[in-house]
Amino acid sequence: MSKGLIDLISILDLEPLEVNLFRGNSPKTSWQRVFGGQVIGQAMMAACRTVEGRLPHSLHCYFILPGDPQVPIIYEVERLRDGKSYATRRVTAIQHGNAIFSIMVSFHSDEESAFNHQDKMPDVPPPEKLTAEEISKQPMFQEIFQRMPDFIRRYYESDRPIELRPVELSRYFGERIEDGRIHVWIKTAAKLPDDPALHMCALAYASDFSLLDAVMARYGRTLFDKRMMPASLDHAMWFHRPFRADEWLLYAQDSPSAQGGRGLTRGSIFTTDGTLVASVAQEGSIRERRS
Repeated sequence: MSKGLIDLISILDLEPLEVNLFRGNSPKTSWQRVFGGQVIGQAMMAACRTVEGRLPHSLHCYFILPGDPQVPIIYEVERLRDGKSYATRRVTAIQHGNAIFSIMVSFHSDEESAFNHQDKMPDVPPPEKLTAEEISKQPMFQEIFQRMPDFIRRYYESDRPIELRPVELSRYFGERIEDGRIHVWIKTAAKLPDDPALHMCALAYASDFSLLDAVMARYGRTLFDKRMMPASLDHAMWFHRPFRADEWLLYAQDSPSAQGGRGLTRGSIFTTDGTLVASVAQEGSIRERRS
């Protein structure tokens, strides 16, 4: 079993403390605050532990305070509704006696529908063509990859629970993406058990990676820019069709608006065969550090 799988499973494996009460821990990292996707995934898992026979179809959440990675997070679940077709849970994440995060998760029993359509997947290179080895073979990317700063390369190649393969590499060197549309292939670092709820929580965890980059891409900037102070404010996600989070998924992102120190981003997530499996929307705080 690889380290990536152990990390992700341990992150999402909450300790039950009481009825509707769970405890989650943070992995040992150098980060000064808890990664937003971790809190989303853990809170969603807490909600899933209180529902039987249904899977999540949507979540809506707010980041209230930065999380302390040195302290366990307590997740309190409120059972708001258990109807014939839908169930609703509200989960509050607590540290140091304060709410740091709040999420609503809606669950739905699968049913037939007369309506079934989706947007088409963007035409981008497959993940197999975006490995470091493959990129080094392509003359147009050789200089880009060689010039890529070590800290950026480490971010994408490190032994983390989620593998990332960005498509638009040139944006790391100041190239502006005029329409703000960027693409990243994502998947868990190792195979997961056959549990649909776990795969949904894993994708919710991954959905917070790189999303605010869509704002920065319009300006030839990235979230690695030390002048920036990015932070997620709220996050919403809708699950459309079955998928596996341990198989490559294309995360197509854009930013329709930014103003007043905030930026709105959107994401569509597709399987390699073009099936739209999830949609994401997030608003984040995008501020420059004051000198």
